[in-house]
Amino acid sequence: MTIEERAEKAASLKASGRCNCAQAVVSVFEDKMPVDHDTLMKLTAGYGAGMGCMESTCGALIGAVMAAGILTEGQRTPMYSAKILREFEQKSGALRCKDLKGIGTGRVVCPCPDCVRNAVLALGDALNISD
Repeated sequence: MTIEERAEKAASLKASGRCNCAQAVVSVFEDKMPVDHDTLMKLTAGYGAGMGCMESTCGALIGAVMAAGILTEGQRTPMYSAKILREFEQKSGALRCKDLKGIGTGRVVCPCPDCVRNAVLALGDALNISD
């Protein structure tokens, strides 16, 4: 599966309502991780509506950084995380759920499925994942 296909699958999962943003991102990389589906879903369950429903860091972004930690086996993960954050912000327009959803401004900067798509693409770019 290409990174673009993974991104579309993740966006579709989020749009379906079957999972939160972090869960949608990590689930499309399950085939590359030594962690089972149920454990991944439990680990990422608390990242809906921004970290802990506090409208803080976007859950999709958190999922991408968590996946990077597993995919890099913890090697140079902070460097990769910084790349993911920069690319995600460039694509999405913000890093915080509150800002992305337009809470307080009434102007949605990036809808959740698009944030999920952008997080997967940013992860793929940072780790040079093409398939």
